[in-house]
Amino acid sequence: MSNWTTAKIIKIKKWTEQLFTVFMTANIDDFIPGQFSKISILTDSKKRIQRAYSYVNPPNNNILEFYISRISEGCLSPTLYSLKPKDKVFITKKSFGCFTLNNIISCKILWMIATGTAIGPYLSILQQKSKEVKKFKHIILIHAVRYSQDLTYLNTIKKLENMYHGKLIFKSIISREKIKESLFGRIPYLLLTKQLEKSVNYFISPHTSHVMLCGNPNMVKETCYILQNKYNMTKNFKTNHGNISSENYW
Repeated sequence: MSNWTTAKIIKIKKWTEQLFTVFMTANIDDFIPGQFSKISILTDSKKRIQRAYSYVNPPNNNILEFYISRISEGCLSPTLYSLKPKDKVFITKKSFGCFTLNNIISCKILWMIATGTAIGPYLSILQQKSKEVKKFKHIILIHAVRYSQDLTYLNTIKKLENMYHGKLIFKSIISREKIKESLFGRIPYLLLTKQLEKSVNYFISPHTSHVMLCGNPNMVKETCYILQNKYNMTKNFKTNHGNISSENYW
């Protein structure tokens, strides 16, 4: 059973009608960048509605930040979207998940590939800039969205690029409109055609790379298949290290 604590809303940042960020404060246990927590509300009939959301903020930031997609017919996200400062929700004191750098062995190139709001855990990891990040010579951050307006964290990413002094390379992918400086299409296709690798001038190899995948379950499944069958890569486990780490985002 989850141990819940009260969280107070600080701010709701509405990027679009579907995308928003919740800022809150709560007395939670320490977490590792890349992990997620559970947020919940109680209905009038005292039924608890809960969903898992990854932290965007690093652990050393007391303001908790969650990047969320509003699902119009969803049970929780429309309520969160409508919250006001000083409103209260519940959050688990403990955090969960193994999508963290301490479960990945050192290599030359770390690929962080995300769709939509799944950029969140990568931002938490990168903003922390812990000793775990030093295990990699280069970090390639890939963010795939439908429209350019969905690239809501560009300012944060630009700050991170400056902070990492060339170690971090960012490339955006847009699937429903063509924009200069962004790739056009879906991640699996861009991987199969080598367009993704050529765009950043780095190449995936089981000898030099580790690939993290987070987001749409179909993207994760298809990309895993390509990496395993075309690149001879293997899934990463605590007791058997490979070079693919993945997390579905719903």
